[in-house]
Amino acid sequence: MSEQEKENLDEEVNTEAQEDLTEEAEAAAEAETAEETEEQDAEKLAAELADLNQRFLRVAADFENYKRRTAQEKDDLLKYSNAKLMGELLPVLDNFQLALKSPGDSPEVQNVIKGVEMIYRQMVQALEQAGMSKIEAVGQPFDPKLHEAIMQVEDDSVPEDTVVEELRAGYMLKERVIRPSMVKVSK
Repeated sequence: MSEQEKENLDEEVNTEAQEDLTEEAEAAAEAETAEETEEQDAEKLAAELADLNQRFLRVAADFENYKRRTAQEKDDLLKYSNAKLMGELLPVLDNFQLALKSPGDSPEVQNVIKGVEMIYRQMVQALEQAGMSKIEAVGQPFDPKLHEAIMQVEDDSVPEDTVVEELRAGYMLKERVIRPSMVKVSK
């Protein structure tokens, strides 16, 4: 081989080596870019996953709150479904009480009063079985949630703000006041 050919061959080898190095550098750069892109994609996916997870937890908590709230509303509905009817029957109870207070001397009137008393007791018993109870007022401290004060009277025999007299009975259905007691309160 001639010197010229050797030089051409060396030059070709050098050119090929440089091209190989350039291709390797480009491949390394592409790989690095691909890794960076994959890392960015992974970070985006991780952020999106965290966001979706938070949204899922919020939706799950909202659903649990909804279930609890609807269960409570259902319980209240069942518990207090008779409140309106009981409120409408209270004037009837008041009239029975007034009828029982009227004096009657003749045996016929006494028989009628006994019949009215039996009906009254039966009605009160049925209402109590449904959850209604009478509010105890006389001698109790005045409570605006349970009592409706219509008068204040001077009475030194009891402490101040104590119910002295009940003018109209009050009733509760379980823990809810259907009608407050109408009372006189001491000054």
